[in-house]
Amino acid sequence: MQFFTTPQNQLLPECSKNIPSLPFQLISSHLQTVEQYIAKQAQAFDPAVSSYIAYACHSHGKRLRPALALLTGGATGGITPAHVDLAVVLELVHLATLVHDDIIDEAELRRDKPTANAKWGSTTSVLLGDCLFAHALSLSTRFEERDICRSIATAASDVCTGEIIQTQRRYDWALTLEEYLQIIEKKTAAFFVMAAELAAKLNGSPAETVAACSFYGRQLGVAYQVYDDCLDIVGSEETAGKTLGTDLLKGKLTLPVLKLLKASSDIRH
Repeated sequence: MQFFTTPQNQLLPECSKNIPSLPFQLISSHLQTVEQYIAKQAQAFDPAVSSYIAYACHSHGKRLRPALALLTGGATGGITPAHVDLAVVLELVHLATLVHDDIIDEAELRRDKPTANAKWGSTTSVLLGDCLFAHALSLSTRFEERDICRSIATAASDVCTGEIIQTQRRYDWALTLEEYLQIIEKKTAAFFVMAAELAAKLNGSPAETVAACSFYGRQLGVAYQVYDDCLDIVGSEETAGKTLGTDLLKGKLTLPVLKLLKASSDIRH
């Protein structure tokens, strides 16, 4: 089943500049289709709010989760229209989490643009994120494979749970490395897992292949969050295109801080 039916010759021309490396180039035409479908999602909303949705969706980021779904589809039998649909749904949920994250972190920039929170305040931004979540889950019910919607909803719950636990453990100097890894497995890796796992399932892959893809997605998601946590401390806002330093400011103890705390403790003892 294919949710969207935009002709290939109507793809957004600017999308091509967001395909940075060889793995992405292998799926560039499919990623461009994903970009086109994401950009059109505002049309599904009431005209009074569609401009807010368009602003949130018109954010040409790394699209790592869609890329992983498409690459996994290609690696397990071929990319189908259902893989493109899956990529769109996953990215919409991710965009919803970014809107909410920027409220929590009081971030002012996201991909070189003012965040929704900076433009319209937290009340509108919370509701905007909720709209994106609800719309993505509604789209996920259209898959013929009924367990896909359930899996995406479960992953969304894991992401929110991870964020809540991280918020609970702010300024908690007793936080261990193992607990930190458990948090980022939920808040970030959950959707990398879904991207790889569900893409394999859509191709009817055997259980061992699905499990291997799921494992890869989890490791990639954890690695990416560790990278992002390091970027928050040592990165350049000009290069990153977003507000940095918010983790330390908000008391989120990430891997670099935990390593520093342990090293300081070892020196004292």
